[in-house]
Amino acid sequence: ASVDPVGLVDLRVVVVGGEAWSSELLGRWAVERGVGGGVREFFNGYGPTETTIMSNISGALVAGDVVSIGAPIRGMSAAVLDDRLRPVLGGAKGELYLWGPGVARGYHNRTGLTAGRFVANPLVEDGTRMYRTGDVVRRLPDSHDIEYVGRSDFQVKVRGFRIELGEIDAVVTSYPGVEFAVTVARS
Repeated sequence: ASVDPVGLVDLRVVVVGGEAWSSELLGRWAVERGVGGGVREFFNGYGPTETTIMSNISGALVAGDVVSIGAPIRGMSAAVLDDRLRPVLGGAKGELYLWGPGVARGYHNRTGLTAGRFVANPLVEDGTRMYRTGDVVRRLPDSHDIEYVGRSDFQVKVRGFRIELGEIDAVVTSYPGVEFAVTVARS
């Protein structure tokens, strides 16, 4: 969003990722086929750090498309599950779970956090664990593509950095005389 695409006529492929973005931004960057003398392919990549940077990528998007995070890249798998780890019906909202060779084993010296985020995979019987992203998503109709909807927890992003609001509360309440704290994020 901080770069103006005007004048970048030789730019043919754009891959973005790291933040949720809008259809307006897609409209600024995606060039319709044959308009302006060329084709600019625009892709949306998705992947938390726990999946070695990227787990999903969209197909080429054009202005007016639903902004999706696409489908899993080769070697990765994704499922949209309810709070009981059951697949949701097509189009319904659920939490995104990822597994494959790029998924981390857990968090160093943080067994409690690891246990909450890296869970047994009920969809396969090979002992695979999957990563619970905390992202609320839904599958697009007649597609394997996934649309990002929001968060299921109290994690926020500030300038690309993930921040757990509960961790801020814990630090603040560690000070003498502070009994209770609540951190609120505003845009």
